[in-house]
Amino acid sequence: MLILRHASLWSIVGTLLTLSASAFATDDSVRINQIQVVGTHNSYHAGFAPSATKVMLKEAPKEFAAINYSHPSLTRQFDDGVRQIELDVFSDSKGGMYVDPAIDHMVDLNGLPDDPPTAPPGTWEKPGFKVMHIQGIDQRSVCQPFTACLSEVRAWSKAHPKHAPLFILVETKEEPLKVKIPTVDPERFTPAVFDALDKEIASVFSASEIVTPDDVRGKYATLDEAVRKGGWPTLAKARGKVVFLLDQRKIESVYLDGHDALHGRLAFTNATPGAPDAAFTECNECGADEINALVRRGYLVRARADDPAQGQGVRNDGTRRDVVLSSGAQMISTDYPVREPSEHGYEVGLPGGVAVHCNPVLTTAAQCKDVGLEMLGTK
Repeated sequence: MLILRHASLWSIVGTLLTLSASAFATDDSVRINQIQVVGTHNSYHAGFAPSATKVMLKEAPKEFAAINYSHPSLTRQFDDGVRQIELDVFSDSKGGMYVDPAIDHMVDLNGLPDDPPTAPPGTWEKPGFKVMHIQGIDQRSVCQPFTACLSEVRAWSKAHPKHAPLFILVETKEEPLKVKIPTVDPERFTPAVFDALDKEIASVFSASEIVTPDDVRGKYATLDEAVRKGGWPTLAKARGKVVFLLDQRKIESVYLDGHDALHGRLAFTNATPGAPDAAFTECNECGADEINALVRRGYLVRARADDPAQGQGVRNDGTRRDVVLSSGAQMISTDYPVREPSEHGYEVGLPGGVAVHCNPVLTTAAQCKDVGLEMLGTK
């Protein structure tokens, strides 16, 4: 019996050593564009408080139906396997622009009790980027301001230093609202405002904690050339780090002003394929063939599995989801990640319930195994 027990023990040890060797090999050979993760759309969105909900149902029920959703904290989302988040940011260079939202006045006019505060005392008054969906109407976030969101991400990262890179999609908001109620017109994103955005990022994350465009470009003149020739870092070099991505294609030239091919910038643009800054691009509504052509060129691609306007969650329709999951899109964005299913049962998750999946287009079973990437609960 003693010999059998020892044999069983050695079998377990051998299995663990094999898994460890597999993970090590994967870390050294698989690059971060050769993985696939699930992300959340508007990850910060906390939904509406009770009185604001009543006002919206009365004044704009159709519009409310499209934005009446919420996510848990960023920490909880990471714990649940999300590896790409989206933060919408508004510039507030002097502070106080969004301290008095129209929705609060509408609550008062309807004789309803005040809702709980949308942020810690003094937050709205201070200068700095704010995270929210719609100025004056939908300002409630799971973290506020932008630096607080980033600090929460960094805290989770430090508690899980072996994690595959976390992708942080930043959507810049600057458009006035076309509504009857008075709301603030946002500040425009100029090169100087983007300098301030980079500065806020750098105030939370050190350079060694970010995969930057300069890291990827390396010796090449452009990012486009670098990613075509394998410029993305391996998992071994990217574990415990974050990658910043800008959502809006229209601000590509503004962020590039004075920073050709993103020299000195911290985030990757949603670039026009083939441009000198092209390393990441969105293909939100694309079919698998178009997505796969882009990932084979070396680009990181973000695609959406669902859209509130299309109602996949309400219809429990996984057609679009299944197309994107089988594609090579590295980031698959959804309003309904696993553990946040719609009330009709729709959800988006990776095969086997893993946090990180081998890219089905850029890797083979011999090159990459999910067990070597990142399982849920990895510290």
